[in-house]
Amino acid sequence: MYFLANRSQPPSTIYHVVTFDVQTIHRPVNRFCVPKPWFIVEFHPEEKPLHPLNHRFRPLSTRLFCSLALFLVLLCAASCKRSGPVGSGEIMYVSAPTANLRDHVSTIYNRVGSVQNGDRVEVLERQKRFVRVRTAQKIEGWIELRALVPRETYDQFQQLSSENKTTPVEGHGLTRVELNMHVSPGRETDTLYQLAASSKVEMLKRSTTGRATPEEIAAKKAAALAKAAGEQAKLSPKKTPKHAAQPAPVQTSAPAPAAAPKQAVTPAQPPAASSEAEEPKPKPMDDWWLVRDQQGRVGWVLAHMVDLDIPLDVVQYAEGQRIQAAFVLNTVQDEEKGAIPQYLVLLNENKDGIPYDFNQVRVFTWNLKRHRYETGYREHFIIGYFPAKVTTEDFGKEGKMPVFTIRKQNADGSISERKYRVIGNIVRQVLAPGEQAQQAAHSPDDAKKKLPKGRNSAHAKSGANHKKKR
Repeated sequence: MYFLANRSQPPSTIYHVVTFDVQTIHRPVNRFCVPKPWFIVEFHPEEKPLHPLNHRFRPLSTRLFCSLALFLVLLCAASCKRSGPVGSGEIMYVSAPTANLRDHVSTIYNRVGSVQNGDRVEVLERQKRFVRVRTAQKIEGWIELRALVPRETYDQFQQLSSENKTTPVEGHGLTRVELNMHVSPGRETDTLYQLAASSKVEMLKRSTTGRATPEEIAAKKAAALAKAAGEQAKLSPKKTPKHAAQPAPVQTSAPAPAAAPKQAVTPAQPPAASSEAEEPKPKPMDDWWLVRDQQGRVGWVLAHMVDLDIPLDVVQYAEGQRIQAAFVLNTVQDEEKGAIPQYLVLLNENKDGIPYDFNQVRVFTWNLKRHRYETGYREHFIIGYFPAKVTTEDFGKEGKMPVFTIRKQNADGSISERKYRVIGNIVRQVLAPGEQAQQAAHSPDDAKKKLPKGRNSAHAKSGANHKKKR
């Protein structure tokens, strides 16, 4: 028997009342957050009290369980709403000198760690311009994507280092400022390592490349940003003008107008001869050096940012030329200054973009009486290429002497090696038995081509007048 009251309001508490012959049991079954509007009274004198999870109350508990499960699913979906895979196993390397790791992506954040140039990190998650990474010390944090480079760039540097393990050193230098090491010659090529100012490096190879124009640099930056964002650069098609020029209508046969009286027509004057067409400006060029730092890392740097580590007493004899390489031939003992090195120096014009490595060879020897450097040997207006080598060779009775070898271009266009030995303050070319000296090719900056016009004729005239006076 059921008694219902205030049936229009929702239930707040359901009491299950079971009456026996002796006692009555009141048990609250379910509670809601509204006042008690109604209740149900059941009389079951012959049955035991019902368990709360009985089939009479199972629909209510099922609805509650489904609501709770749906709430948990929505909560997990909201907390996991991020872009990019988590723990993808991608490896990247730090290209910035140093970078902080953030606890979250925000303007205000907590620093949880830091990474240095060249550190290896594992990518866990991506979010627009930031990446969540894990370091070798198991520290996790967010870092800007521009401070990282992919593993492919690191592999290219490793390959460059392995290919140049046995490359001869052309000189030792010091960096002027902080420099980026590039994977190939070019201002816009990939970089990874950085050299601090005044870092000591070994100079291995020289190269020259054209400098990119501002338009090319802007296009490369746009392509790099599109690649980082996972999008391809879209080229906008050229729009055709709405009002395109229509072809003039062809007139059909029509009566010709009456001939007008002829007037004297002055012939059109030919346009004045324009000045010679302006020659296009040469594209700016950059010289690059392949260097190896003290940690064994190899990369390309701008040549004018590295100074050769040679004494100023030798540099002052450069005469405005650029010293490309310097080698120590031997040392002599000075009574006042001790051991003094003697140098082989290779020079070129003081500009970038020259296709050959050097055009002048000079040997600086030390004068023991005057205690100063002097030019012991000089050969200029040649076309020379690296590598150059300096060794010591035994010449029998004459003893061991320093020997250097350079590569020069011949008049027929071929390139051959020339060997020289240093005998005290004298330098002589070494020829094999039966070998004849080949004629070397002259560089474009030969002194004869730089003489002003009329100089030879003026000298000839002055000589002729002098002879007549005699």
